[in-house]
Amino acid sequence: MSQTATPQAAPPPPAAVAKAPAPAPAVAGQPTPGLVDTPALLNRWQLIGMTVAILFGVFSALIQFGAWQSDGRAADDTEQLVRVQEIKSSLLRADALATNAFLVGGLEDPDQRKEYDAALSSVLTEIANAAESQPADREVLAALNVEVADYATAVAQARNNNRLGYPIGAEYLRGASKELRSDAIPLIDNMVTANTERTEDAMAGQHPIWLVLLGLAVLVVLVWLNRELAKHFHRRINKGIAVAAVIVLVVTVVTAFGALVRDNSNDSLLDGELATAVSESNARTAANDAKASESLRLIARVPGDSASETAWLVSREIVDKSASRETVGAWNDYVAQHDEIVELDNAGQWDEAVKRATEAKGGSTEPLDSFDAIAKSVVTETRDEVVDDLRSGRTLALLLSGLTVLLGVAAAVAVSRGIGERRREFS
Repeated sequence: MSQTATPQAAPPPPAAVAKAPAPAPAVAGQPTPGLVDTPALLNRWQLIGMTVAILFGVFSALIQFGAWQSDGRAADDTEQLVRVQEIKSSLLRADALATNAFLVGGLEDPDQRKEYDAALSSVLTEIANAAESQPADREVLAALNVEVADYATAVAQARNNNRLGYPIGAEYLRGASKELRSDAIPLIDNMVTANTERTEDAMAGQHPIWLVLLGLAVLVVLVWLNRELAKHFHRRINKGIAVAAVIVLVVTVVTAFGALVRDNSNDSLLDGELATAVSESNARTAANDAKASESLRLIARVPGDSASETAWLVSREIVDKSASRETVGAWNDYVAQHDEIVELDNAGQWDEAVKRATEAKGGSTEPLDSFDAIAKSVVTETRDEVVDDLRSGRTLALLLSGLTVLLGVAAAVAVSRGIGERRREFS
């Protein structure tokens, strides 16, 4: 028995396969999405590297140039500081000579008068020099000039009255000395303080740490650039970047070391020669002040004049702390003579005390004059040492500053060439 075949349903048609959208056509001048625009990246890295290298050269040079200027200012400020102290010493030297000559009565010794005139002339000359050298001091120096003129006028009046035998001459002289210390000396002390601060600030103008930090920052950027290039081009070290890094490293080491040496030298000057110059100037000033107090004690003709002796003891304390080994011997000789003068005055032997205070040989004047001359020489020598040291090598420092700029440009060129090699590989 035959079986009739059952017809089977036709299979469904296959589903249509979705087609991926055609990629968008590339726009001229724009990178293909998903791809790194290597030429633009190289340009960006080159710009970063060259900029950093040039800025390194410029800023490093500016730091060095600023230090060069600071040393020059320190030398000028040192000269001004010593000049102002010289004004004070010479002014009190003139007062010591005037008061000592006044003890003689009548016509004073021509040599002593000549020395007084020279000291006062030196004061006026140095005031003019100081005003020209430091504009910041001009206003104070103008006021000081007026005070010195008033002092000289009062001393001249005291001399005239003393020559005529008028007792009022002593009052003129005491008044002149008192106003000198109350009006003129404080002006000088203010200038000493201001110029000391200027000198110390200028000597602190070396900044080795800034140079080190600047160099390290640039090296970090160069190392980063080298790492990025290595990641993209599979080269561990880029020669151009390496050359630039070596230049930066050498410049940083040399300039920072030089600044450190200069900074240490300036610190030594502050604690050494400059400190000696300042201390010796203080000792010289106080010694002449002491001599004036000694004479004023005798001019008062009051045995045991406590005010003048107290002032003398204050001056002695300053000299004892400030005098150098070159001057301490002459100072001790003067102190011994002064003690004898005090004993004579206290014993009522005023004429003998005056003789000891005024005679050129064997009294207190001779060792004091010797002290003043030696102290002045010590101040001059130590000042010159400081100034010469600060100004030595400044030409070399300036040349190194200029060379640093050129080396910064050289480092930038090395970066450009190093990245240029990778650009040629890509193309």
